[in-house]
Amino acid sequence: MRHDVLIQTTALEPPAIRKQRIVAGVRDSFSAGLGIFPLGIALGLLVIQAGLPWWLAPALSLSAFAGSLELLLVGMVATVTPLASVALTVLVVNFRHVFYAFSFPLHLVRNPFAKAYAVYAMIDEAYAVSASLPEAERSAPRLLAMQIACEIYWVGGGLLGVALAAALPGPIKGLEFALCALFTTLTLDAFRSRHQVPSVLLAGVSVTVALLLAPGVALFTALLLFVALLLARHVFTARHPAEETADA
Repeated sequence: MRHDVLIQTTALEPPAIRKQRIVAGVRDSFSAGLGIFPLGIALGLLVIQAGLPWWLAPALSLSAFAGSLELLLVGMVATVTPLASVALTVLVVNFRHVFYAFSFPLHLVRNPFAKAYAVYAMIDEAYAVSASLPEAERSAPRLLAMQIACEIYWVGGGLLGVALAAALPGPIKGLEFALCALFTTLTLDAFRSRHQVPSVLLAGVSVTVALLLAPGVALFTALLLFVALLLARHVFTARHPAEETADA
């Protein structure tokens, strides 16, 4: 019922309020943009250094808007990896987005085309920024403006990276670490805003167990284990809400 009222209120809001929310969404994107834009540059550099055509950078950015996946795809395309392996990699790497949909505020977006774009642009950075906002401050214009700005940073960074790669005399090493650094920053930012100590500890346990027991498929194993632990925690907190409130 509250969601219906919120959607009706959003639809009837004055243009000035809508403009303010769009501006707020662009501002929200700045923190993520500090990592997205350099990462896009890294993608453009990697495309050229792998001997691939320059247009592959914007093509990947628009068709598969997912930074971690695109960096992997560059190497797979360069080595002519079989399609079955590519499909499995896409499933493993982007499987986490299924769980994002459970708490991403898609209900705020009424227009079907806008909602389709919100689903398409539901990247890690957009999810982290949205999760850090109080529920009362979320709105469709703010959400979409933030997502559009994030994609502009990514595509623009890729094009700049292509241009820089053409001007540089030699390859640059260590660009892949930019993705790890970005995810670390987003995790710390979400932790500070939500103070979810148990979630951070469960994530650490999941990664540790995955690296010890299944180092070859550590990412997928850690994700599945983390989901299982979060479900167990949800069941526990549903039965003992007072204890969870005290921990938080």
